[in-house]
Amino acid sequence: MNIKEQASKMDGIVAQGAIVDAVKQFFADNATTSDYNGLATTNKAQMVEKMEGFAGAIAAVNGITLHHTIVDGNASASEFTFDFNMKDNTKIYWHEIIRRIWNDEGRVIQEEYFNAQ
Repeated sequence: MNIKEQASKMDGIVAQGAIVDAVKQFFADNATTSDYNGLATTNKAQMVEKMEGFAGAIAAVNGITLHHTIVDGNASASEFTFDFNMKDNTKIYWHEIIRRIWNDEGRVIQEEYFNAQ
């Protein structure tokens, strides 16, 4: 499986704001995630639930910018800026690096988020 191609496809879906769809399409069932706030998921179903909750709390997408994606072997790193207005009247502005480890079938088996600020 071409990891560079898979990473590009997934990042394109994320950049369009279809974050839940990206997880559903590209995560392996046993995928794990962790972020810089200490939140973790241990499988695809948990990540879908987490992302559905997050997406449902967004009032407006002001912008999602994909800056760069690099691939080395079965690992990729993508730099994004996310700018959201939330339904609770807060604002989210994240500049982050998303590191993914991919399996041989082109599915994400580990995803980790790093604050790029």
